[in-house]
Amino acid sequence: GDVGNIVIRDRQQLAQEGMVIVVMAMDKASGTIVAGPDFVSRGFVYVRDAEELMLAAERRVEQVLEDCEMQRIKDWTTIKQNVRDALGKFFYDKT
Repeated sequence: GDVGNIVIRDRQQLAQEGMVIVVMAMDKASGTIVAGPDFVSRGFVYVRDAEELMLAAERRVEQVLEDCEMQRIKDWTTIKQNVRDALGKFFYDKT
């Protein structure tokens, strides 16, 4: 039924484009990142074979987090969107 079609569509999209998940933990009280960023890649690049690319991506995320801190942005939704936008452009430019 519909669920099967949705799963197939999602898998086709994943096969064509891939995905990178950024995992971070933020202290809600202070707004500081206490763990991460760590990357999980599916259908994009094998992380161990693209270590230099992933290190550069990590540096880019750290830059975004520093920018957010300088601008006193502590809202998780805004931080997440800034990271997503920056990494989207980064990976598009690099690949």
